[in-house]
Amino acid sequence: MNALTRWETVGRWNPWKDFEDMEKRLTSFFGPPPSVRTGDKKEAISVSEWSPLVDITEDEKEYIVKAEIPEMKKEEIKINVHDDVLAITGERKYEKEDKGKKYHRVERAYGSFMRRFTLPEDADGSKVTAEYKEGVLKVHLPKSEKAKPKAIEVKVA
Repeated sequence: MNALTRWETVGRWNPWKDFEDMEKRLTSFFGPPPSVRTGDKKEAISVSEWSPLVDITEDEKEYIVKAEIPEMKKEEIKINVHDDVLAITGERKYEKEDKGKKYHRVERAYGSFMRRFTLPEDADGSKVTAEYKEGVLKVHLPKSEKAKPKAIEVKVA
């Protein structure tokens, strides 16, 4: 295995995943479900679940996972590697409604999130490092020494 893959049961039918995929397709076609009323207010505010968008790249030295996690402090984001699975978790708190403000639309998502990725065989999970800058989390997964190609000179007699 040479690439990071999303953590899920590979090779087995997962009815819940199929259900979630169907729900996403229906939501994109019909729109989100009716919003939730907050108290006795006339305004309805909908808060959706969210999952940070992720890009995964690779070069000769490492894998890099970039996740968009805006408006969070680095202390609110947790990174864990266990049993060759990289987990990124956190929670973006919903902003309290300020008195005098009337919300007309709330599209940004809030709440807890968790993204999990199975590490490739050549990634060294014990040497993971991360940085968080301008709303982007960058996780560096170095490749193990044994996985790096080495040039061997062959002498012909």
